[in-house]
Amino acid sequence: MSGSKPDILWSPHHPDRYVICDSELGLYRIGPVGSSETKAGTLPLSEETAATLLAINSDTPYMKCVAWYPKHEPECLLAVGQANGRVVLTSLGQSHNSTCKELVGKEFVPKHARQCNTLAWNPVDSNLLAAGLDKHRADFSVLIWDISSKYSPEASVSSEKIRLSSVDLDSSSVVTKPLYELGQNDACLSLCWLLRDPKLLLAGMHRNLAIFDLRNTSQKTFVNTKAIQGVTVDPHFHDRVASFYEGQVAIWDLRKFEKPVLTLSEQPKPLIKVAWCPTRNGLLATLTRDSNIIRLYDMQHTPTPIGDETEPTIIERSVQPYESQIGSFAWHPSSQNRMVVVSAANRVMTDFTVFERISLAWSSTTSLMWACGRHLYDCVEDGAEGVDSVIEKDIATKMRQRAQSRYGHDTVQVWKNHLLAGGSDPQLKSLWYDLFYMKQCAEDIELKLQGNKQSVVYSGIKNIVKTTSGTTESRRCWSGSERQSDVPRYHSEERCLSLRLCGWISRGPDIDVEVFLRSLEQEREWERAAAVALFNLDIRRAIQILNKGATAEKGDLNLNVVAMALSGYTDEKSSLWREMCSSLRLQLKNPYLCVMFAFLTSEPGAYDGVLYESSVAVRDRVAFACMFLSDAQLPRYIDKLTNEMKEAGNLEGVLLTGLTKDGVDLMESYVDLTGDVQTASFSMLKGSPGEVLKDPRVQCWIENYRNLLDAWRFWHKRAEFDIHRGKLDPSSKPLAQVFVSCNFCGKSISYSCSAMPHQGRGFSQYGVSGSPTKSKVTSCPGCRKPLPRCALCLMNMGTPVSNCPGTGKSDERLDLTRENKLAQFNNWFTWCHNCRHGGHAGHMLSWFKDHTECPVSGCTCKCMQLDTTGNLVPSDSS
Repeated sequence: MSGSKPDILWSPHHPDRYVICDSELGLYRIGPVGSSETKAGTLPLSEETAATLLAINSDTPYMKCVAWYPKHEPECLLAVGQANGRVVLTSLGQSHNSTCKELVGKEFVPKHARQCNTLAWNPVDSNLLAAGLDKHRADFSVLIWDISSKYSPEASVSSEKIRLSSVDLDSSSVVTKPLYELGQNDACLSLCWLLRDPKLLLAGMHRNLAIFDLRNTSQKTFVNTKAIQGVTVDPHFHDRVASFYEGQVAIWDLRKFEKPVLTLSEQPKPLIKVAWCPTRNGLLATLTRDSNIIRLYDMQHTPTPIGDETEPTIIERSVQPYESQIGSFAWHPSSQNRMVVVSAANRVMTDFTVFERISLAWSSTTSLMWACGRHLYDCVEDGAEGVDSVIEKDIATKMRQRAQSRYGHDTVQVWKNHLLAGGSDPQLKSLWYDLFYMKQCAEDIELKLQGNKQSVVYSGIKNIVKTTSGTTESRRCWSGSERQSDVPRYHSEERCLSLRLCGWISRGPDIDVEVFLRSLEQEREWERAAAVALFNLDIRRAIQILNKGATAEKGDLNLNVVAMALSGYTDEKSSLWREMCSSLRLQLKNPYLCVMFAFLTSEPGAYDGVLYESSVAVRDRVAFACMFLSDAQLPRYIDKLTNEMKEAGNLEGVLLTGLTKDGVDLMESYVDLTGDVQTASFSMLKGSPGEVLKDPRVQCWIENYRNLLDAWRFWHKRAEFDIHRGKLDPSSKPLAQVFVSCNFCGKSISYSCSAMPHQGRGFSQYGVSGSPTKSKVTSCPGCRKPLPRCALCLMNMGTPVSNCPGTGKSDERLDLTRENKLAQFNNWFTWCHNCRHGGHAGHMLSWFKDHTECPVSGCTCKCMQLDTTGNLVPSDSS
């Protein structure tokens, strides 16, 4: 390969050795950096690997092509094709094998000297070596030599044949008679043996690709083409061959050899090498002249109909091992997607791995899987307790767990839904208590008698306080004290309704918070209970609650100190108590203790210290505002607080917005923040206004949640949700989509029954009326032809299964009749789409529990196994 660019050959039997061929042969061993195999003076190939030079062979000048012997013995045997057409066997390193000593130095000489372009060892019969030569008018261009053949005395070697040889020839090592001679009066530019049959040789001749059969050398299969260079067989698909011409690559299928099955996009510069990846199916690498990139073509075959001319899918990529120009490359024979690249000058080598495209799949159960090469990686959300405390679970995991606990389905004690969600989210707790209080108020008999008050309840406190009328102002004494309070309180019917929605009071004209205080004490919310008592001007009750909290199990003894400070309250504006409480209240850690002293030290009507304490629950701040803000102040405060809740997506704001358009806006912010379409769907269904459910955003949340349930295979849960939705939103009930039609007249059996007018005997003859267990529709209501018979009970379809004899204990085992419904599933029509046999669903399920073949005699159809969805088990089944 004198004066030409270098080439690389990997050893077929040593995965850590390769040869660089240019003006001489250099044998290298590759190993990890710093290992005992890599000595000082090694060449770094990458951050992890380096190469050590083991041997150099410069005894074979004028090299044009090199091929490595495919078998393990003799080791490191190379065939070198020279410019004069000779093929010389040489070796790298010392070999003590007698066979190798006999072969090394052996020469195979053609009749007429011309350049040897390519060499190819037979992969099975390794004694056969094919050589492709330039054209000569009186000689063949494809010569197949037998390296085990001996010199024949009658053959002579002319002076013309030895004039380019620089070594003294031993007559016993020269072979002049090839085993086969092929391709007369033509040039051979490339060769490869076909892997599917070791007797077939594919040659790139001057004007065509030709397949020679050594069993009949007089005939050949050929196709005219210009793509005759670099022929190479795909090691994973033996009928696929690649060749190139200038900048274009042609892919051939030997089973359909008339034309290329695929032509890759043409490169601007001529190609110098193409090679199939030996470790990856359908991956072809190409290199163009004076280029620093290697192009990869990933051929993804998809099943296509026979005779379809559609080309396979090709994914093209480019990789750049380094900046300088690439002289050649070679795939590693066993390491996946690995190659060694040598530069066009100075033998700069690089060990390079082509990384696979990563195919990512994310399941609906939050497990993540990706494929890289031959490896599959699975990443599952960790459910360990220690991890859960640090990393919050994904919302999809939360929704899945909540769906399993029937979250959102409690329509009586609505507040319990937050417990089904785990009871740890304060926003969900506030939301479901809001909806519970709204439901209570909407069901109130007095409110129902007042007409539109029911819809007002779901419109939120923001709209309720706007309609406030008849507000009265009062000044009460502190409870348990004769001293008059200077704090004005406001009363109206709308404010009273707002307090009920906040959960502070129950039904009745009197404002009695004692029930609410007791519930807070049971939940051990001592500070909140004390604050509510104080806001109702019952300072003695507040002190009592604080003392009780201090003496309770695991109580805070500091509450006694707070109670003592509270007992010294005085309304004198210049008192030392008032001055100290104003300055020290902000040091209290509990927000309810802080707002208690803020209330006691505030001027009437100026309660910013209470109203804008963000750590206090929204319902408590709104209830306080309804009691102590005037008609002018209250709507402004509620509007401002509503806007804050909508922007933050805080579900506590549903108390203010209600289930209105503002409520949908707030819920949209919440869904954008958390992705919790489950809570959004259930909460929006609780409201009475139908306009809200028609909002496209609400419909989108509902449909997304239904799709989630289907993706999780929670088909029973999704059916329950649809039923729940149908009860709360009757307009969402779907119309019938599947009908059983008569085989004779084509009319729907169920539609004909429901649409038939009352004539003669009416519907009773068709079983439309009456109890479900006695209904019989054994003939088509349209044409009166009998319906098909069940293959098991031989009764006409339409006869209830419970009246059919011969079912034995199957129904008991299946327990299909445990619910008395109008259309029991075991009465349904079922049939196989393959053999058209069928019967009652209950009978079919019972039969296929113990059998695999169709119940009809003589029919061998495996009906149940044909149904792919029949083998799927719902994830939510018990």
